[in-house]
Amino acid sequence: MPQPARLITTIPAPLAFSKADGAPRLEGRSAARLLVQRGDTELIVQRLEPSAAAPVVRFPAPWPRRFGQDAVSPAGDLAVFTGPHALRAVDSSGSTGWELRHRCWAGCAGHESVAEYADGRGHQWYLGSGSASFSADGTLVWAHIRGPLAHEAPVLGRYTEEWLVIDAGEGTVLARARTHTAAAGSDHVPHPDPGQMGLSIGEGQDGVPLRWGRWDGRALTVDSFGDDDRVLLAVSPSGDRFLTVTHDQDTLALHRTADGTVEAELSADVIPGHPALKTEHFEPFEDDESRVFFDYEGGFLDEDTVVVVTAASGEEFDTGRHWLVDMTRMQPAEPLVYPFEVSGPPRALGDGSWYTLSETENALHLWTR
Repeated sequence: MPQPARLITTIPAPLAFSKADGAPRLEGRSAARLLVQRGDTELIVQRLEPSAAAPVVRFPAPWPRRFGQDAVSPAGDLAVFTGPHALRAVDSSGSTGWELRHRCWAGCAGHESVAEYADGRGHQWYLGSGSASFSADGTLVWAHIRGPLAHEAPVLGRYTEEWLVIDAGEGTVLARARTHTAAAGSDHVPHPDPGQMGLSIGEGQDGVPLRWGRWDGRALTVDSFGDDDRVLLAVSPSGDRFLTVTHDQDTLALHRTADGTVEAELSADVIPGHPALKTEHFEPFEDDESRVFFDYEGGFLDEDTVVVVTAASGEEFDTGRHWLVDMTRMQPAEPLVYPFEVSGPPRALGDGSWYTLSETENALHLWTR
């Protein structure tokens, strides 16, 4: 049975569409939620208080958005930018708190300014290879880089990708481990425990290594889950479970965080095809041209319910449908129905709500069931 979505509120984006270099996003829980948007020269952060929105904080960006990612502390007072050659932390006054330079993702000898590499073809292939995220309490930064750090020599003459645990205030590297990957891109998925973090690393057609890190204050241990075939989507509000989708997008899975064991799975084969694929004006192909698959998006509405998005190979008919899935019973997914057109995937917030973008990406729509 279709599930109606109820609009809670619409939140305007801090940057006008003409000045934005990225869509707005929401981070954090309802009691301390941040509205974040990246421009080409700055990162905009606004704390959404229960009573009213706090003043906007503007973090100067050290390089254009296309050359990396950004992460914001839970308090909204520190931003970390990942780039081809370095991680840089910027505080709310706009000052650089710390910087860690590392081996260039494009393999060059290094550059002192963006102007030296902005138009270079080699750097265009490695625009977002690394990533970073704050721990749940904001005391740590977890970062995926191409090592070694600038002041170190390569081990046995080789450059390797590394996962760092960094003191967020001082920029001191507390622990590090090799990921044994060759990234085309990566994304961190935070855990409620500050000492845990998930990392999904895309290697193109070669696979999607999933690494799970645990930092006990003394040592960093890293586990590999999913046989390099699982994209990490989200962690449950309790932190006890996490959600993945297979690299070929045909299976959704619920895992135990403790050891990565799969608790339940849902095949895309049980998702009904788009109604347009059943009309007399369209005849499905014999092969997988009309198959339904999960997108690389999804999250927990609460501990047992996730919201995901599917599409069909005939994209002209199916640009993305949103579904609720009961992961405890693995019930067939129920489609979400909105009162008006929405854009992009649903972004779950863990408290029973989720958001979507407006069609022009200049506002966020916050929803509940």
